[in-house]
Amino acid sequence: MLTGKTALVTGSTSGIGLGIARSLALHGANVILNGFGDVASAKAQVAEFEAQVGYHPADVSKPDEIAALIKYCEMEMGGVDILVNNAGIQHVAPIDEFPVERWDAVIAINLNSAFHTTRLLLPAMKARRWGRIINIASVHGLVASANKSAYVTAKHGLIGMTKAVALETATSAITVNAICPGWVLTPLVQRQVDARAQQDQVSNEEAKRRLLAEKQPSLQFTTPEQLGELTVFLCSPAADNIRGAAINVDGGWLAQ
Repeated sequence: MLTGKTALVTGSTSGIGLGIARSLALHGANVILNGFGDVASAKAQVAEFEAQVGYHPADVSKPDEIAALIKYCEMEMGGVDILVNNAGIQHVAPIDEFPVERWDAVIAINLNSAFHTTRLLLPAMKARRWGRIINIASVHGLVASANKSAYVTAKHGLIGMTKAVALETATSAITVNAICPGWVLTPLVQRQVDARAQQDQVSNEEAKRRLLAEKQPSLQFTTPEQLGELTVFLCSPAADNIRGAAINVDGGWLAQ
């Protein structure tokens, strides 16, 4: 379905980003990875589907490195048809104790990076008369939790930007949408589960249940693969008129 298309997925060497990159490759897209961590493993997992795989190590908190990433995409892959803004970090603290440098980093990576990739890639999408921009927001873009002020602010802002750019491109063949996951069992979340199991002196499975029970009524984690398949759907003709949506994939979190 996506044969001949090229996708850039930021923050895609593990977790949600890697799951999305694999789904896009499975459906025929060439993929440009970005991020830190085990790059060789990530590239191998995407290349399993015989996709052409690129990689750029840009730190997306820095606009000049984002510009270098976009230039790489143009030179190595001929441009980007599908942009998935996935890169994100978290820091938890009450706002009156929140380190200023951590606030700045969360906003830069979770929100500003999506502004820079979008503004740099949109002109070429307009010239090709087709494009997909998918912002990986969060349920925290729709509802807040205590001690996560920077993350909640960034994700609310990302959904706002999604809506604004969707209106700006509404009469074109470029769509802009956001996906808003609840709890996803990524390596980062697994570390939280492990810490909780140790703290509460319970099994890993019980720690998962307790974590989910606080917010996610399904008591099931969303998987990166499910988010990947939703991303593929948003790239399909069936989603041509889905514009400015913030789709929550949260096991009932917002239904409460």
